[in-house]
Amino acid sequence: MKKIIALLLALALCVGLVACNKTSSDEPADEPANEPATTTVKAGFIFLHDENSTYDLNFINAAKEACEKLGVEYLLKTGIPEGQECYDAAAELIDEGCNFIFADSFGHEPFLLQAAKEFPDVQFFHATGTQAHTAGVSNYHNGFASIYEGRFLGGVAAGLKLNEMIANGEITEDQAKVGYIGAFPYAEVKSGYTSFFLGVRYVCPSATMEVTFTNSWYDPTLEKEGATKLISRGCVLISEHADSMGAPTECEANNVPFVFYNGSAADACPNTFIVASRIDWAPYMEYAMECMKNGETVPADWTGTIATGSVKLTEINEAAAAAGTEEKLAEVKALLESGALKVFDTTTFTVNGETLTEYLADVDDMGDFVPETNVIADGFFHESEYRSAPYFDIDIDGITNIDA
Repeated sequence: MKKIIALLLALALCVGLVACNKTSSDEPADEPANEPATTTVKAGFIFLHDENSTYDLNFINAAKEACEKLGVEYLLKTGIPEGQECYDAAAELIDEGCNFIFADSFGHEPFLLQAAKEFPDVQFFHATGTQAHTAGVSNYHNGFASIYEGRFLGGVAAGLKLNEMIANGEITEDQAKVGYIGAFPYAEVKSGYTSFFLGVRYVCPSATMEVTFTNSWYDPTLEKEGATKLISRGCVLISEHADSMGAPTECEANNVPFVFYNGSAADACPNTFIVASRIDWAPYMEYAMECMKNGETVPADWTGTIATGSVKLTEINEAAAAAGTEEKLAEVKALLESGALKVFDTTTFTVNGETLTEYLADVDDMGDFVPETNVIADGFFHESEYRSAPYFDIDIDGITNIDA
């Protein structure tokens, strides 16, 4: 009996040891917390023109930079008109496996929105558009930046040049007339040339400006003709919202200083190019793709600023710029970044001799062009705050549309 009891005790001890060993080494450890699901992004880009357009080249460079930084595969489609071709291009990119579609021109919007409604599993992003916050289509988004801040800085550089010309006896104060070539009389263009003009007057109060339109985003001949017309009317400095080298080369030929848009023209126009402003679209593209990869929601409207690095200036061409331009622009840029300076401060401009205290803008684009939102508060016009795309469409005193 004693032998049997001892045998049973030994057997129980062995079972216990096995159980202990299994508990300490054979049972799986606690499972780690689940990582958020990630999505593989393949990006497709739709551009109105190609690299010959400074506007499109700026987007193309940003797309490549953003995708290469994030390791995202991408496809580019250039020369896509603002028509059904945009929808077709989007559908073709989706057939190629793209789940991120970006289009760069204002007139692409209705066709990109059509595609967004048809392909709900694909995210669509549109630069300069107005309808994302009212369309109610969750996979459709608009993006822009406060380029009016960059335009204002370009205007300051232009105003300093006018002051230098006045000081040198090249012109008188009442001859400080600037010319501006606009694409279309849209709010985006008006916002741009008004902010430029306010920048000019920030340092050269006697300045006036004349504006002509090409009614095209890209037409080298019409842009050159616009510059010729403005110069013949006594404009001593030119700027533009247009996409070719037509105007800059005409200014260089006539030794008229100019401020450019979307890229440097220093190599082609070393004697007259001063500086240029541009939107850096890479931050928005990176942000949107990161959101997609991490399953996060992208807002309907996104607005970058000069403080977030989405609005930039090219290097200043010292051969054409007035002395002290770099230092002055750094000073003004700091004021804009801090919010101490507002581009559309209503004390700095009038409309028919009156200071605006309120203004209804057509922020909610329903296709009816009915203004419904007061955008003046705290003494300034709140551009690109209620939606990303500009809605400043006011004709202020001091600017003359010579085509009217």
